[in-house]
Amino acid sequence: NNPESLDELTKEVNQIIESLEKEKNLENSIRDYQKLIKLNKIIEKKFQTNAKNISSETKAKIDKIIKRS
Repeated sequence: NNPESLDELTKEVNQIIESLEKEKNLENSIRDYQKLIKLNKIIEKKFQTNAKNISSETKAKIDKIIKRS
């Protein structure tokens, strides 16, 4: 349950990627890679939640249309 929006999370991911591309010492990159993986999981969950909501709303609208017929 991360309150950040997908846009904010994407910006954060892009910043980490830019930082990793510049980093020459792999030891310094481990935390950034771990954070990147964590952010990716959060983004995936947000997409899944959004997809479920869209599906549910669409089903409700279809049911409403069918009941009117």
